[in-house]
Amino acid sequence: MHYSRYFAWLSALILAIAFASFNLYLAILFAGLFLIGLADIIQTQRSILRNYPLTGHLRFLLEYIRPEIRQYFFENDEEKLPFSRNQRAMVYSRSKEDNDKRGFGSIKSMYSNEGEWLGHSNSPCHPDPSTFRIKVGGPSCLQPYSLSIFNISAMSFGSLSPNAIRALNQGAKLGGFAHDTGEGSISCHHREFGGDIIWEIGSGYFGCRNDQGRFSEEKFSAQISDPQIKMVEIKLSQGAKPGHGGVLPGVKVTAEIAAARGVPIGQDCISPAHHAEFSSPVELMQFISRLRTLSGGKPIGFKLCVGQPWEFFGIAKAMLETGICPDFIVVDGSEGGTGAAPVEFADHVGMPLREGLRLVHNTLVGINKRDEISIGASGKIISGYDIIRAIALGADWCNSARGFMFALGCIQSRSCHTDKCPTGVATQDLSRQRALVVPTKAERVYAFHKNTMASLANLIGAAGITHPNDITTDYLMCRDGSGKATPLSTQLPTLNPSVLLQPLDLSMKNPLPQEYSLYWNRAQTNKFGLA
Repeated sequence: MHYSRYFAWLSALILAIAFASFNLYLAILFAGLFLIGLADIIQTQRSILRNYPLTGHLRFLLEYIRPEIRQYFFENDEEKLPFSRNQRAMVYSRSKEDNDKRGFGSIKSMYSNEGEWLGHSNSPCHPDPSTFRIKVGGPSCLQPYSLSIFNISAMSFGSLSPNAIRALNQGAKLGGFAHDTGEGSISCHHREFGGDIIWEIGSGYFGCRNDQGRFSEEKFSAQISDPQIKMVEIKLSQGAKPGHGGVLPGVKVTAEIAAARGVPIGQDCISPAHHAEFSSPVELMQFISRLRTLSGGKPIGFKLCVGQPWEFFGIAKAMLETGICPDFIVVDGSEGGTGAAPVEFADHVGMPLREGLRLVHNTLVGINKRDEISIGASGKIISGYDIIRAIALGADWCNSARGFMFALGCIQSRSCHTDKCPTGVATQDLSRQRALVVPTKAERVYAFHKNTMASLANLIGAAGITHPNDITTDYLMCRDGSGKATPLSTQLPTLNPSVLLQPLDLSMKNPLPQEYSLYWNRAQTNKFGLA
């Protein structure tokens, strides 16, 4: 462990002792600085000060003097950060119950080509955010789940610290929303406060694997019987590094992580790039049916970042061929984040959320399954307006990872992969993770969710809408390439219900979007590929 971050604080004590015999004023000065550092370590509100006593004040001083100065010293290269300073400030304000209002107008011109806005009504209303829930579970689901419109996205124990997991789950319990485990499975920290859990199962089958790393029905059944687990999400891919596996180095596989994942302590924990239990769309549907039976009928779905369109078309065709459908699909945009990803994967692989979400929604409409299958969305979603946009594009609910990390105190230091997170969010270092005080941060997680739902209610109420389910693309305006303002509905590809159940007629009056005319007939169900 490195304790250099305590150097200034301990130096103040040494200097106070050194000056005590011949310069009382300097001794008092340094003793005072030492006591300030001691107070920093004891307080529970600011993780930075708990991990960086005394020196941590420099960050807040520069922030107070001028945000741009703090930006220069601490977050240079702003354009490469996943979220802007203003977005982070909004989350911090909401999680701390501070005023998140802004004076002096918009930060962005509505007259730019990127302008996008929600049309308001002359007859606004006042929706109740406590009603912003949906039922997830299709015809084959015996235990449907009433899910919040806004939930914690997949973040694994191992990537996040035990205290971060505990704070997230306690916040979810306080607010009545769901906490996705990420592929690192369910730990004792997820169970401590009893918040609703969405169990994500990745290619490593952590938490339900045998000694050979294959899926174990016995271990899955033992876990899924817990009523705290509300849904199961099969991870096909994630937005930050789709098509790429992962390795948690053995030095990071602690006893707690090993117990949660069902792997040996101290050995490399490998997530393969693909699943071993299925290799085709039909086999994926059969695996979904298998999990649904083993779970006693809980909602079973999958998450993916859409890649090659024909592979998702093959999945849709497999639903029709087998008569088996997932209860939900979570679409992760390529803009999604992770603790560590190869740069070129993060920058250039996978479909952005807007395109991926629309393709999944349209395909389910085209095979007449949209009413049976719920759609979640994740990927840079942190605000009420982000939720509105995603629902307009076809989502039923949204998940956020980075937003809830900000609520925990994340400052985007981008040191997740180093185990030296300055706020205790993404580290297994015991001395660093102590900076994250669970009761305090759990309240902030709860407050962020509550205030984001309140913001969503205010926004849709201004548009005359009483529930997010009623949001459509007609309510959003945007500018086309020429700068003309038009409804978003005029700029998005659409499919008519059941159109894909019939042989494609490429000469129809309203032609299908190009990807369907090119790939739908060639999509296969016996393998992930083209005919």
